[in-house]
Amino acid sequence: MSSTPMSSRELMGWLWRGYLHQHVGLLTLAVVFMLLEGATVGGISYMMQPMFDLVFVAGNQNALVWVSLAFFGIFCFRAISSVSQKVLLAIIGQRSEAHLRTDMLKRLIQQDASFHQVHPPGYLIQRIQADVMAINQVWKTLITGTGRDVTQLVAVLAVAISVDWRWTLITLVGVPLLVLPLSIMQRYVRKKASQARDLGAVQATRLDEIFHGIVPIKLNALESYQANRYITSTKAFVRAQVRASLGTASASGLVDIIAGIGVMGVIFFGGHEIIAGEKTVGEFMSFFTAIGLAFDPMRRLAGIMGVWQAAAAALERIKELMDAPIELVSPPAPIAAPKALPEVRLENVDLSYGEARVLRNLSLVAESGKTTALVGASGAGKSTVFNLLTRLVDPQAGSVTVEGVPVAAMGLTDLRGLFSVVTQDALLFDESLRENITLGRTDISDARLQEVLDAAHVTDFLPKLPKGLETPVGPRGSALSGGQRQRVVIARALLRDTPILLLDEATSALDAQSEHVIHKALERLSKGRTTLVIAHRLATIRNADKIIVMERGQVMDEGSHNELLERGGIYADLYRLQFENGKEVVDTAGLQAQSRSRGTNAPPIAGGWLHRLKQRLVG
Repeated sequence: MSSTPMSSRELMGWLWRGYLHQHVGLLTLAVVFMLLEGATVGGISYMMQPMFDLVFVAGNQNALVWVSLAFFGIFCFRAISSVSQKVLLAIIGQRSEAHLRTDMLKRLIQQDASFHQVHPPGYLIQRIQADVMAINQVWKTLITGTGRDVTQLVAVLAVAISVDWRWTLITLVGVPLLVLPLSIMQRYVRKKASQARDLGAVQATRLDEIFHGIVPIKLNALESYQANRYITSTKAFVRAQVRASLGTASASGLVDIIAGIGVMGVIFFGGHEIIAGEKTVGEFMSFFTAIGLAFDPMRRLAGIMGVWQAAAAALERIKELMDAPIELVSPPAPIAAPKALPEVRLENVDLSYGEARVLRNLSLVAESGKTTALVGASGAGKSTVFNLLTRLVDPQAGSVTVEGVPVAAMGLTDLRGLFSVVTQDALLFDESLRENITLGRTDISDARLQEVLDAAHVTDFLPKLPKGLETPVGPRGSALSGGQRQRVVIARALLRDTPILLLDEATSALDAQSEHVIHKALERLSKGRTTLVIAHRLATIRNADKIIVMERGQVMDEGSHNELLERGGIYADLYRLQFENGKEVVDTAGLQAQSRSRGTNAPPIAGGWLHRLKQRLVG
């Protein structure tokens, strides 16, 4: 965030232009009712004089009737005005709050992956929920203060001046002394409120991580550790909130002190005049009531300054997020997506994240209608290739094209409409199974949906679900097993029926039997489509038309499975690492155990090629 706080005028101007001006009609009507409510307070103080002088002192029976009715009418009018302005403000507040939240969500969804790496989900949730709520409360307070409280203050001061301007001057003599302390309090409150907002975001992030990682927390017995971390951040949050509240409350306290000085002076000075017969008791009661009613809006107006500073801290963060530039956008005049079965090509691509260079002059081609597999150690840049194709990130150099059309030249919606993606992270939403597969589409026939369910083998477990396709899958798909979640994601990809398939360990969560069946379905799906596959288990890509071997962001070798084995090198070493005598080895620990079973002096199964593999991976 900018080190220089924005001025109150800038923040209120942004809030007005963006969200409040749309409700100017209702807002005007609400202000009118506020003005009327404020004026009734002046009427109450004004009626104190005839009540005391004509009724209580003079004993006038006629005055008793009309004074009583006048008071009743004032309070009825005040009630109607109060209810009306509160309802109108509630309507405006809820609508503008919803508008701001929706705009923030739309804006944040459009941000690229690098933005979301810097801003964790808990931080963004705090901005959208708590900060927007704080702003909604404060602007209603501001409008109420400038409408009702200012009107009330003007009305009662007018009554006080009409009784005796000297008494009024004595009462308000200490008001100028409030200017400097209130200015200091404003800066203090804004600083502490800003700290509280940051700490609130830390708490929200901590909760998000805890609940999303509840299983590893339990497996590692981290309940106390995580609870203590949250307690620590909560204590810091409470301290900041209390100090901000102290600053806000101090403003009202200062007004009370100044009020005490003024009232003391008026009683002392006015008391002499009443004793001398220069003023009546009714005049003093009217004045005293007016001044008493004047200090209430003064206290609220002083408190508003602190409330505003607290909200300004939230508003600055919201505006910062809303003003953050969106780096990856559709071009002004996008080129139409290719209609033909596309070829995918990367030429001399360089990509870095900060100082970490991920791709180095990378060039590769995925031929139209064929299956191309990407293999290599973790961190070789395989997933980054997928991110480049779908424009989740742009390269610093080189070109990425689909059937000769640069991906940056296409509209984002058209570009991503070319791809179906299945990753090893089976992300599901807390909706029904049907919604997770169709993703809101209503143009899918029952026959087509059934075909997809059969192909992805969702129908194997569908009868076991209590509500079939309408069964809720739970938060992040927690009601389904890992293999079931993966099949749902595969069904989703099958339903999209796009010309390009991107498969990133698409069957990693399936058991051996399900994996075999799904591979058959994916093989049928890939026919007539351009398919790119990321795989660590080489058994899954032996039938690929081309295998590209990557290391440190570069293409080290490419060819068919047999060609790469014949040439030797990294792929052959990886393949021998995973297979022994035609049998797949699932982990290196198993390899070592088999070696030991052959005798203590037996050489490792991998022999010298394992050493060569290590040398390639680390050097």
